[in-house]
Amino acid sequence: MANLPPKLSQADRARAGQAAIAARRDRSTTKERLRAREITIFDAIHDPRESIRKMRVRELLLAVPGIGDKRVDTLMERIGISPTRRIQGIGSAQLLRLRNELSVTKSDVRSGTLIVMSGPGGVGKSTITAHLRNHPSIWISISATTRSPRPGEVDGVDYFFVSNERFDQMISEGAFLEWAEFAGNRYGTPSEPVDQWLSLGKHVLLEIEIAGARQVRRAQPSALLLFIAPPSWEELVERLTGRGTDSPERRAARLALAQEEMACAGEFDHTLVNRTVEEVAQSLLSLASAHQAGSGLN
Repeated sequence: MANLPPKLSQADRARAGQAAIAARRDRSTTKERLRAREITIFDAIHDPRESIRKMRVRELLLAVPGIGDKRVDTLMERIGISPTRRIQGIGSAQLLRLRNELSVTKSDVRSGTLIVMSGPGGVGKSTITAHLRNHPSIWISISATTRSPRPGEVDGVDYFFVSNERFDQMISEGAFLEWAEFAGNRYGTPSEPVDQWLSLGKHVLLEIEIAGARQVRRAQPSALLLFIAPPSWEELVERLTGRGTDSPERRAARLALAQEEMACAGEFDHTLVNRTVEEVAQSLLSLASAHQAGSGLN
């Protein structure tokens, strides 16, 4: 017997119907604003609302002024976007080809914000990054490293795993926005994908150490530097020493480093206190959007 969809209660059906109506309204308003040239197609593509993320690319393209059915189909075939592809499934290479096909210049797309997030160890930076990983307006930068992959890590997803020789070559080519050595291995942020995503209107998030943040400040003065701080020093101490597996010497070294890192907060544009991940993530997104709107860098 075939599996049947679960039966919905009358209340569930009513909620689903209301959600569908709201989604159609969102899509209709977005298309109207696109036709009126109030927004660009890239503004729509980076819209974080689920109702827009699930819109088919073809439906959005048909709302672009001056594009008809035939050109949309030809355009999508040339770019390599299937007729059923939804906005949330567009890749960076397809976005670049779309910009070129529509003769969209860099000045037509507001550049995203380069966000540098740093702070003391144990403050929760990785948890914040993980929370933002699937946000449509954010691209999480992927570092290159000379260390070997750990079990479960995937090249090009967790890191770009490269040899020492290749890392040296990338340094000589000026391919890194910043790089540093840690525990006998080297880590660096490749510039090319960062620049690519920024040019497409995405905010790019770098979760890096303070030394790396200083390098980015020198290389990209317009970057937004955010320092993540604990609610209190006592809470950070608890997080750094609570695991109970470190030797007394190791705990002392971790606390001394954390004190040094906390003293660097004044070098950053803003300090965000990590009381809850959701609160910090929302503040980060708000600051990035305000920075993007006020930078005047398109």
